[in-house]
Amino acid sequence: MLLPGFPRPPGIARRLAGMCYEALLVLALLAATLLLPHLLVGAFLHRVAAPFTLWIQVFATLLVYFVWFWSAGRRTLAMKTWKIRIVASDGSDLRPAQALLRYLLCWPSFLLGGIGILWGFIDRDRQFLHDRLAGTRLIGER
Repeated sequence: MLLPGFPRPPGIARRLAGMCYEALLVLALLAATLLLPHLLVGAFLHRVAAPFTLWIQVFATLLVYFVWFWSAGRRTLAMKTWKIRIVASDGSDLRPAQALLRYLLCWPSFLLGGIGILWGFIDRDRQFLHDRLAGTRLIGER
């Protein structure tokens, strides 16, 4: 439940637009940290990484990226552009452990047919399921 005087969450369309922009930024990040090194290794050593290794690297790269930016009041470029902040339920900045929990909960939220995103349409505070479970919330800035 929203606290009195607590900023309203940004609309779902704004959050989804921010997620699309974030996806473009993450693709660029993954190209730099995953694709380029593996292409160089393949070209010079004639080796290809196992698919499981690639997925672990994607997971770890995104974990570092999101936990870093969500913690201690920092925001990703997409969040700055769309004027969205992520805070704890009480309005304080996220601790790294809370950002990690949110990151881990985002995966099933997306991978299970987007159920966690669709949850935002029926939630009383318009929060996504992973935000509700992690004790976080997105707030809009003016």
